[in-house]
Amino acid sequence: MTHQFDQRAYYFKIDTTIKKIRNVLQKKFIDSGIEITVDQWVLIDHISRTPGISQIVLADVTYKDPPTVTRIVDLLQKKGLVERRMATEDRRKFNLFLTPAGEDIYNRAAPIVYDLRCQGWNNLSDEDYENFARMMEQIYNNFNEIKEEAVVKI
Repeated sequence: MTHQFDQRAYYFKIDTTIKKIRNVLQKKFIDSGIEITVDQWVLIDHISRTPGISQIVLADVTYKDPPTVTRIVDLLQKKGLVERRMATEDRRKFNLFLTPAGEDIYNRAAPIVYDLRCQGWNNLSDEDYENFARMMEQIYNNFNEIKEEAVVKI
């Protein structure tokens, strides 16, 4: 018998699905000799698509807090995958670019990510995707409407 609150336990379903995807993707990276984490991939992917992106914008589009992005970018820079260049319009800011080694990692990892996404979407239609995207957007917006002071900080 299920509890009345279990009927809409979508957070658990979303969370466990995300964890499964992350674990499978990380294993595929390791098996392919790609020495990055899934979180590093997310930043590399966005930097590749938007060369010169600032760390602040990168944090915003990846839904990560700025200190986390700084820490990950520091690691990527140490690995020689990303470089920071001083912004011409504001010398207090840096723009991010992939190095040739970063572009190589991107080019090796992107097909793996694409194949995994295709496998995950196997047996589902374009209509399924549209409905899923619409529902996720609505749930996101519903939470956006909750006032920040009502959110308990842990």
